[in-house]
Amino acid sequence: MRSSPARLVIALSVAAALAVFILYTAVVGGATTQLSPSKLAGHTGHVSLVGTVVGPVTGDAHGAGGLRFRVKDVTGASHVTVPIVYHGSVPDLFKVGRHIVLTGRLRGSTFVGDDGSLVTKCPSKYAPAKGSSST
Repeated sequence: MRSSPARLVIALSVAAALAVFILYTAVVGGATTQLSPSKLAGHTGHVSLVGTVVGPVTGDAHGAGGLRFRVKDVTGASHVTVPIVYHGSVPDLFKVGRHIVLTGRLRGSTFVGDDGSLVTKCPSKYAPAKGSSST
């Protein structure tokens, strides 16, 4: 059996359209600006805040007032901290000293996180094991 050239043209057209869509999404489509607390001032749009949780942690993420805490730069190079208000699910690993990523907006001087957008990172999980050499 011989396949028609029209099928080949259609298949290649669909593949090309998918490739363009994937490239667009990777480069522009899903990009949310990631900022540290020291770079957050003056940003009014929707951003991802990356930092380290500083205590005290108060409130309830499912209550009217929300979960409240402060975040500082991961590197510790800056002493700037940003107050956070967050509503939604809280990861089990969330605690003071954890690195987090939270999307939301700066409202006044407080960063208001989007519901369910809090993600914790465990720095020791990504560090090389003791005694191993990095090549």
